Amino acid sequence: MILAGGQGRRLGGRDKATLPVAGQPLLQRVLAACTGAQRVVLVGPGPAPDGVLRVQEDPPGGGPVAGIVAGLAQVRSPWVLVLAVDQPDAARATPALVAALADEPEADLLCHRDGTGHPQWLLGAYRARALREVLAPLGAGHGVPVARVADGLRMVEISDGAAHVGDIDTWDDHAAWERRLRD
Repeated sequence: MILAGGQGRRLGGRDKATLPVAGQPLLQRVLAACTGAQRVVLVGPGPAPDGVLRVQEDPPGGGPVAGIVAGLAQVRSPWVLVLAVDQPDAARATPALVAALADEPEADLLCHRDGTGHPQWLLGAYRARALREVLAPLGAGHGVPVARVADGLRMVEISDGAAHVGDIDTWDDHAAWERRLRD
């Protein structure tokens, strides 16, 4: 599941999905992390590439938890990767999450921490059943912080692949990722 419905306020309203980083739009970069997925669900406005199912939270603009609620309705597998569209190196971060699924039978959420120590819940592998249970009392999830969802899950931090984690919220972030991915 790729969450692509943000407003990009700190980027002057720029659509993050189409924002190029190191010569490739962010959506294409994050789609590369979905290789081998049974189904790819894009949550947000605009067209979806061939083979990708697009959904939208109702009403739009409810935040990432509302997007997760909308996208989760399309998930049929026991695990779901939840990826924010602004994670430019998701394709190199997710293999460690997928590899850890078998090693963490008690986990409901596997994720990395970014360079500042914050858990990256929007680049994580979630046990679909547990995620549904936590989301059920939240209705459509509009305005609900992701931390509230994560707090209801058994989280395991994965260190492998953490060097590839980080998002783009500002133009300074964008410039840093441009340098990082071109080097």
